[in-house]
Amino acid sequence: MESGGGVPVHPAIAPISYLLGTWRGQGSGGYPTINAFDYGEELNFTHSGGKPVIAYTQKTWKLGSGEPMHAESGYWRPNPNGSIEVVIAQSTGLVEVQKGTYNAEEKVIKLQSELVGNASKVREVSRVFELVNGELRYVVQMATNHLTSLRPHLKAVLRKL
Repeated sequence: MESGGGVPVHPAIAPISYLLGTWRGQGSGGYPTINAFDYGEELNFTHSGGKPVIAYTQKTWKLGSGEPMHAESGYWRPNPNGSIEVVIAQSTGLVEVQKGTYNAEEKVIKLQSELVGNASKVREVSRVFELVNGELRYVVQMATNHLTSLRPHLKAVLRKL
């Protein structure tokens, strides 16, 4: 199996290699303490071979104007036992260390924050990614100092370019 650039995919990456490539679509966000909003989004998953890791970048923009909104990047490290570790640095200065599981057959990845660093308000973040009929869908939930249980924050539907 190849990563798309002629580079062989590391065996540890193979179960989630369907992520590799660029995904684009739209999402919506909200939280009890903020106004609802819609956004455009692009995710990029790349693998350079040799190492059992996928590089990840994300950017969002306002649908009407195209004005940049948010960006983040990091690394996804799946393990042969079905667990996965993800580190994400956000443009806001916030850092997430996520751990979770992946199901290669159902194409579902569930992540839960082990650490949310440099965040004045955010206590916890969960992310669930699912491939459904060729579309990559995700839901992000968040807990803050004021709302201490996880609540929906973001959701999007993306298609591979």
